[in-house]
Amino acid sequence: MAAAQTAWQPLESDGKIRVIAHRGEHLHHPENTLAAFQAAIDVGADYFELDVRTTSDGKLVLMHDSTLDRTTNGTGEVHKHTFDEIRALDAGSKFSPAFAGTKVPTFEEALDLAHGKINIYVDTKYADPQQLVDTIVKHDMQDHVVIYGNPFFLYDVRKIRPSLKVMPEAITSDICKFLVRGLQPQVIAFDANDFKDPVIDCAKAAHASIFVDRLGDADTPEVWQKALDLGAAGIQTNRPAELADWLRQHKLATH
Repeated sequence: MAAAQTAWQPLESDGKIRVIAHRGEHLHHPENTLAAFQAAIDVGADYFELDVRTTSDGKLVLMHDSTLDRTTNGTGEVHKHTFDEIRALDAGSKFSPAFAGTKVPTFEEALDLAHGKINIYVDTKYADPQQLVDTIVKHDMQDHVVIYGNPFFLYDVRKIRPSLKVMPEAITSDICKFLVRGLQPQVIAFDANDFKDPVIDCAKAAHASIFVDRLGDADTPEVWQKALDLGAAGIQTNRPAELADWLRQHKLATH
């Protein structure tokens, strides 16, 4: 499978643009579920993005919100529930009856699904750095993840395993420079608020790749093109199939 092998290359200086599927392919599948991640693989994304939280009994599960209410038939905060309690919930019915019975996945299940096929953008909401690193290494994904989180968390991750690609949010030019000194990141994250010339210049000066969110109304070919013109190496999108097709048309896709 040549396409999968090419997508498996996380960050290369090849002039190609990485497609990052936000919460998986979640326009047609429940977000942060194995179905959404598999769909991201199927449409040709290079990464799927997921959100990691920890249960009350120390299991890493995938959920964007701090509470269960929006995406499952449960209520309350994720970190106050055991894994078995969360696993018993339905994470698909609120999206569509067609996905009734979908379970909240573990981080380990997502790593297993991705292995050999796609890279993972790990948005760490609430997790122990040692546990996160150990889980990634256990599943032989250390060369195929970028890890996003607050700078203190990323500093701990880097101390534990310096070769892992930590990815701080740029925020401002001054903060970006501070983060570059402290973390030496290979990749820096941007959103609509900080994707501005002085902050972008900081990432370029550090020879760090730029991953930028182009979500909501900004998720269009015109905005994708502007992101590329400003130096983006990866685009986080709600429309991975469309972005992958657009990049192929412009000979900028990895596969």
